Amino acid sequence: MFSQMQALGAGIASLVIVFAVIFLVIAQTQTQIVAVESIDLTNTSTWSLGYNATIELANAADDVPGWIPLIVIAVIGGILLSLVAMFQRR
Repeated sequence: MFSQMQALGAGIASLVIVFAVIFLVIAQTQTQIVAVESIDLTNTSTWSLGYNATIELANAADDVPGWIPLIVIAVIGGILLSLVAMFQRR
């Protein structure tokens, strides 16, 4: 049981690290696009295709962390169900 929880913890920690890196890359990409293309952030009509794409990507990625608690609860529920099934066989 503890090995399953340890694997779950390692998986969640890895997921958090990956998302942190993704969000940092997206933020730095937006910063670089603004610097290179001299975009006026107050005027949305001057935003470039690249800047709009990074905004869309950031908005899409913002929804993913909301799913993590549901995934964790589902995995823990699966572990508990497997424990119950194991103890019923005895």
